[in-house]
Amino acid sequence: MPSTLTTAAAGFGTGLSLIVAIGAQNAFVLRQGIRRDAVLAVVAICALSDAALIALGVGGVGAVVVSWPGALTVVGWVGGAFLLCYGALAARRVFRPAGALRTDGEAAGSVRRAVLTCLALTWLNPHVYLDTVFLLGSVAADHGALRWTFGLGAVAASVCWFTALGFGARLLGRVLARPAAWRVLDGLVAATMIVLGVTLVAGA
Repeated sequence: MPSTLTTAAAGFGTGLSLIVAIGAQNAFVLRQGIRRDAVLAVVAICALSDAALIALGVGGVGAVVVSWPGALTVVGWVGGAFLLCYGALAARRVFRPAGALRTDGEAAGSVRRAVLTCLALTWLNPHVYLDTVFLLGSVAADHGALRWTFGLGAVAASVCWFTALGFGARLLGRVLARPAAWRVLDGLVAATMIVLGVTLVAGA
């Protein structure tokens, strides 16, 4: 019989395996962290969203998600279009850089834009429902009475990852102080967003 600690550790490891990957959400969190722009809000949205999705999966909603392929198709089209637009904007910054780090004089709407973008990148990706809700929920179900302990371990992994990515990214600020370095970063972000966007639209 697995112990509570062992089950939580399994949830932590499974959660990390699903989160730590090059994707639209991680690329956005990294960029916000380097710019030191609305980092706390972005990290909180990502972690809380993951917690909600994990809770849905552990609670058995995964089967319902899979039974609605039409809904996932719509999310795929909308999410793919959003990623393509965001990727195009990132590509534009490669050729027309607007500066590196955020200054105190920037408009207050920066936080609102970051929050809305983060919500879109998180909830308009159909893979997040299949991976976090269905897949992780299925693995959690195998732990029987300890499935919620497994889920808490996965939530802890999400919190640790996004906190480290968002607040740790500022350590790269000095490296990316030059406009040329930001062009490389924006180029990587653009490529990630566009490839994922095309994948979502093609698979919808």
